[in-house]
Amino acid sequence: MANRPPRPGPPGTRHAAPRTMLRTLLCAAQAAQAALAALALTACTTSGTVSDPSAEPSRPSATTVAALHRLVADGAPGAASLTTRNGRIAASRFATAGVADLRSGRKMGRLDHFRAGSLTKTLVATVVLQLVAERKLALDDAAGARLPAGVPVTGAGGHSDLRRVTIHQLLDHTSGLFNYTEDPRLSEQLYGKDFRAHRYDRYPPAELLRIALDHPPVAAPGARYSYSNTNYLVLGLVIRAVTGHPYAAEVSRRILRPAGLHDTSFPGERAALPAPHGRGYSRIGDHRVDSTSLNPSRAGAAGEMVTTLGDLNRFFAALLGGRLLAPRQMAELRSERATDGVYGLGLYATRLPCGVTVWGHNGDINGSYAQSAGTADGRHVVSYRINTDTPARPADGTAVLTAEFCAPRA
Repeated sequence: MANRPPRPGPPGTRHAAPRTMLRTLLCAAQAAQAALAALALTACTTSGTVSDPSAEPSRPSATTVAALHRLVADGAPGAASLTTRNGRIAASRFATAGVADLRSGRKMGRLDHFRAGSLTKTLVATVVLQLVAERKLALDDAAGARLPAGVPVTGAGGHSDLRRVTIHQLLDHTSGLFNYTEDPRLSEQLYGKDFRAHRYDRYPPAELLRIALDHPPVAAPGARYSYSNTNYLVLGLVIRAVTGHPYAAEVSRRILRPAGLHDTSFPGERAALPAPHGRGYSRIGDHRVDSTSLNPSRAGAAGEMVTTLGDLNRFFAALLGGRLLAPRQMAELRSERATDGVYGLGLYATRLPCGVTVWGHNGDINGSYAQSAGTADGRHVVSYRINTDTPARPADGTAVLTAEFCAPRA
């Protein structure tokens, strides 16, 4: 969702790795190219045949395959990526390494469903900004005034108060609200030693919000950036109050259907993933646990979404291409002024070693980590995933983006 704040610091691989990383990756890829050729050929056969000879070739680049293998070498059971140019999803480059299922040895598939965690936030932010464009909300509205009846607005002692927090501060994580997934008791249930006993528990959003509000804020509203899943939990409730519909229904109506995201869903309390899917694995202490099945109400609007690599590419191509928001709201979405260049309104920039800047988001939840990024115009989009909670080394994730956006095209 993430179930914990993305690490290190801001979400995902916010800080570019040294330029030497790119040189190292390129050299390593060249040295291993012969050995990887057969594997790369195997990976691209799952992409299908491209009937349009002018379309993007389906063969993944050797540097991308090498980057995925590094994710596996550093502990992920499996890794996969999908690269789309010019909106040609059918001709996208698909690459995979490792396995989707440790027992069967099944490989990750291009159509596999997985939990997307905090990538949910970008869709929620898009709906909020659509409501702003429709003048049903304002970014400087007090969040406490836009919540459904019966939802708490203050916590024990009154230190956390949603009447002092704006919609804008929720969107860019400057509200100062405590991150509910860091509550010590709850965190043990969500992804610690108590996970197996509580994996199917139901967590209503108002209950999770009350847990957050009972903690003192980490900062005054607007004072600084501090990533908190609580912010988007509140935004989901705001969407419900403003539209009269659950946030998931509004995302489906406003984004999923218009953009053709037929394999994306918001499961609510459904524990199983849609077919096809692999397995998800978490580290709890010294043990690897199969965490595929769980009640996703623990995440809600902060990270319950289930999707595919293809749908992520479709969404970010549509969003960055200006097909979901008006120009004014697109500018607000990208503005990172209030966070000193860390985070926009549900989106953030990643500056790569070669000087290229891409826009997107990442997400993690039990057994799944994913990241999507695209050029400013949405014409070149990459999504990748692993079937464990987070990459062991954040630089490994940056390497996938670097391989796609910085290496010469094959």
